Amino acid sequence: MYQVASGPDDGELARRIVTAGARRDADAEAELCRRFAPRIRLYGLRHLRNDAAAADLVQDVLLMTLEKLRTGVVREFDKLASFILGTCRQTVIDGRRSGGRRERILETFAPTLDSATEDSDTALDSGRLESCLENLPERERSVLVMTFYDDRPADEVGAALGLSPGNVRVIRHRGIERLRRCVEEQTS
Repeated sequence: MYQVASGPDDGELARRIVTAGARRDADAEAELCRRFAPRIRLYGLRHLRNDAAAADLVQDVLLMTLEKLRTGVVREFDKLASFILGTCRQTVIDGRRSGGRRERILETFAPTLDSATEDSDTALDSGRLESCLENLPERERSVLVMTFYDDRPADEVGAALGLSPGNVRVIRHRGIERLRRCVEEQTS
């Protein structure tokens, strides 16, 4: 026997997402994702032949679809499945195009890249770097550590140290220059 689908159809889900606007209808969005994720994954497996790439495709297409619904770009709600299929197809094409571009760039510049990575003079000597970092003035060392180790932007570093973001950038620039000179002097 035929099973009668329970719940709203695809068009009704799309309408609910569009009309919810900024409030967002989490139930409708979750149902749309639950309903279309397996189909998108199968499309990805068939055309990409890779589980990870298919999983990425599911995420990309669902995010794009929800964004287009929320912003009102999708107008034919009853053709939502066709919109999603078209989005799958275009995403795969774009991925192949950029992959081909990446391969051509590597073919062209691979010899240059190989020689650049083989240069042993640029190898990091962490002991030397640590020694030079310890010899920096406290404020410069703090700015460099907070910027590069803690990965904090200039405004956060400035707030923590009582400095303006512009002053942090100047101190960071001077600290990097002193660090570079110190490392180069120790290699000579």
